Parts: sequence; structure tokens; C-alpha cells
Amino acid sequence: MPFNIPILLTWLRMALIPLVVGVFYLPPDWLSPFYQGVASTTIFVVAALTDWIDGFLARRWNQTSSFGAFLDPVADKLMVAGALLVLVQLGRVDAVIAFVIIGREIAISALREWMAQIGASKSIAVSSLGKIKTIAQMVAIPMLLYYDMLLGDIWTPALGSWLLNIATVLTVWSMLYYLRKAWPMIKERNGGT
Repeated sequence: MPFNIPILLTWLRMALIPLVVGVFYLPPDWLSPFYQGVASTTIFVVAALTDWIDGFLARRWNQTSSFGAFLDPVADKLMVAGALLVLVQLGRVDAVIAFVIIGREIAISALREWMAQIGASKSIAVSSLGKIKTIAQMVAIPMLLYYDMLLGDIWTPALGSWLLNIATVLTVWSMLYYLRKAWPMIKERNGGT
């Protein structure tokens, strides 16, 4: 297993995930609901920034590795799933939306794993649709964790919910896109039926 700064940042992101969740389990006299939102949002944003920074540094310093390529999306999916589960428990996200987003991540990860095993992983590389979905999610989730007025004008519960609904639609759309791209190989592996 290689060890470098980009992989260290990915491990850091994974270590921050329990903190995003754990903030909401602190005793009420430690942090008020408002400060729980501020703390969890800050931790989530720092974790999301490590995602961008580790990728940037890995490419810039030529420290990409197959282990890093494996670990990075795992950390991303755990971060999103952990935050969504907390938001469902807090009543800020509908369980169906969380199920669609988390279910899609599991399904597409399994599809990518299978495609890699048959040597066709490039045929379902990340699309711009998937990137837009990720951006919508990564902006919506901190807003729903914060769950208060921002800068005096932005009601984050409404904007976060709206963005997460868009992310959910893009989640389904991108899943169908990936399945359509993989379908010829799935048919071929199953004898053309």
C-alpha cells in the first residue's frame, strides 16, 4: 500500500466522517442545535475539500496509484452516506431520497468493479452528469447540516432540499446513463440474451 500526502488526505477524510455524525450525539449542554449544525457543516466542508486537494496533489505530484483510485471514491461514498443517514434521522431528508442516492452509489460501484474485472472499466468512466450530481450533493448536504439562515438571506433548509432533489434526479439519470453504457457488455457476457 503506497503512502503519500494524497492518500493521507483521503484517510483524513474517512476519519472525519464519524465526527460529522458524532456532533449530533453530543450532550445538549455541550453544543446547542445551532452549533451542532455549524460544527458538522464545517467538518463536512473540510472533508469535501480534502477530496479536491488529494486529487489535485496526486495528479500534480504524479502520485496517483491504484490504491488511491480505489480508496478515494470509497471515502466519498462513506462521507455522503454518513451525512445522509444523520439527515434522515434528524428529519431533514426523506428516507427515500437517501435510499436512492446510497443505493445508486452501491449499484454503480458494483458495476464499475465488474466492468474492471472484464477489462472494460474505461467504458463507464465518470461522466459530466455524475460530476454535476456530486456538486449538487456536496452543496446540499452542508446546507442541510447547517439548517439555519446563512448570511442573513439564505434559508439553507429550503435551498439544501431543492439542491438535494436535483441531485436525486441526476442520481437516477446518471445511473441509467451508466447502465445504458454497460448494457452491451452485460448482454455479451450473458450470451446476448
